Amino acid sequence: MQVFIHHIYEYEKGIRNLILHTISEDLLDFVEKRLQLKKIDYKIYKIKNGRYNIFFGDSSCIDVIKKINKSNLSDYTPEEDFILGIMLGYDRKKQCERYINFKNKENIKVS
Repeated sequence: MQVFIHHIYEYEKGIRNLILHTISEDLLDFVEKRLQLKKIDYKIYKIKNGRYNIFFGDSSCIDVIKKINKSNLSDYTPEEDFILGIMLGYDRKKQCERYINFKNKENIKVS
């Protein structure tokens, strides 16, 4: 929970606009109540093994996540993965390299 609380701190201080946090089902109620109390927008997706991915942060970022609307990150297209990485604040150069690698693998499968 310390990491979750720290993520809220980073959002409130403007360090991050979007956070992705994974939790177990037993923490779901606490996390939702805390985000609602802080009036932070969020989107929850149930994933494997009773765990949940919680995206939270700026409402425009959450709107993008809702438009993509995929609970499994491995289902993201290379373009969606790139957008998510940039929104989460990952290194831009590394995201560009990751995108190129995904697209190269995609081209190999098509050939």
